Amino acid sequence: MKMKYTAPLRGELAVPGDKSISHRSIMFGALSQGRTEVSHFLTGADCLATIACFRRMGIEIEQNGSDVTVFGKGLYGLSAPSDILDAGNSGTTVRLMSGILSGQRFSSVITGDESICRRPMKRVMLPLTEMGASIVSMKDNGCAPLGISPSQLHGIHYQSPVASAQVKSCILLAGLYADGETSVTEPVVSRNHSELMLRYFGADLSSTGTTATISPEPSLTGQKVNVPGDISSAAYFIAAALLIPGSEILLKNVGINPTRDGMLRVCRAMGADITLLNEDHSGAEPCADLLVRSSSLHGTVIEGEIIPTLIDELPVLAVLAAFADGTTVIRDAAELKVKESDRIKVMTDNLSRIGCDVEATDDGMIIRGGKPLHGAVIDSCKDHRVAMSFAVAALACSGETEIRDSDCVTISYPGFYDDLRMLCH
Repeated sequence: MKMKYTAPLRGELAVPGDKSISHRSIMFGALSQGRTEVSHFLTGADCLATIACFRRMGIEIEQNGSDVTVFGKGLYGLSAPSDILDAGNSGTTVRLMSGILSGQRFSSVITGDESICRRPMKRVMLPLTEMGASIVSMKDNGCAPLGISPSQLHGIHYQSPVASAQVKSCILLAGLYADGETSVTEPVVSRNHSELMLRYFGADLSSTGTTATISPEPSLTGQKVNVPGDISSAAYFIAAALLIPGSEILLKNVGINPTRDGMLRVCRAMGADITLLNEDHSGAEPCADLLVRSSSLHGTVIEGEIIPTLIDELPVLAVLAAFADGTTVIRDAAELKVKESDRIKVMTDNLSRIGCDVEATDDGMIIRGGKPLHGAVIDSCKDHRVAMSFAVAALACSGETEIRDSDCVTISYPGFYDDLRMLCH
């Protein structure tokens, strides 16, 4: 796809439903008794892979656009799949389902695409094995495909070396099937959608500081879930509106969970004009409308406890930093290396191509912003967040930008380019 500098962004947009919450609504609905009705579900490839996996295990799931109904069968209602479970490009699906599958009374194999089969799975295999799970990397390389056999799980207290919602959620879900309490302590709190939603469905789960604790074999009951707009998807439009002079957009009903709102906090620290309107804290997940106006931005330091709250937004924040005055330092973000691509390398390579003064570090990057930047040929490495980040950069660069494998955005946001064009007219 080819893109170039645009006029100011104007208008309103409801971004697609939150990816993390969409995944979990299917999983928890399937493990509950009765019907779970999900509205504003994200119909990206990742979340559809989760639906496909549960259908393979005998769960009836009806989908009508972004409205999904899950007919749950309870904690032990899943059936042995007749074939390998395919998570596609979804790390969330593989890691969270590893916890669920470890507690089942049947054997299973879960895998994914070429990218997934390179991503580290020992981070969930180790705690699951500590709980008594029978889980192996079938290629003996610590990656998918994973083979899982029935076993009796034991409650543990796991000290996670990384702040990862996927690791934490995997262990808590396995804890539903354990013989006692299971708890996870993180270095800092990662996104807490699993804790909020499991409690909403009826689990006995408590959170204290950086520790979450769950009791086994609760009676989960189907619920109505209204998925808020995904702040990770909203991030690209926030960045575009901030960068293009004269822009003013309203992003409707975006999730503002404090474990996910680091993008907003960093943008404001860079001088962004972002106003929260119509805040709603009545449901499990807080949300608000975001009014974003073009702003003069300056560099900042992004590090420490805020990193888990914006790990998926760091690529587009790096683009903002490239156009901001002064230096931005991103550190404590080594997790970027094990996403859909090595995002430190891919982002620094591509930022260099558009003329940015950028330097990769072991755990982040140093971006010296404020230089005029120009269009270039961008290699997305089939990473949806890289492709969307450089679509934003293209709007503020001189000349034309070509993004290779631009259609990878369907993983999380099938209508991304259409929505961006709509706001640019």
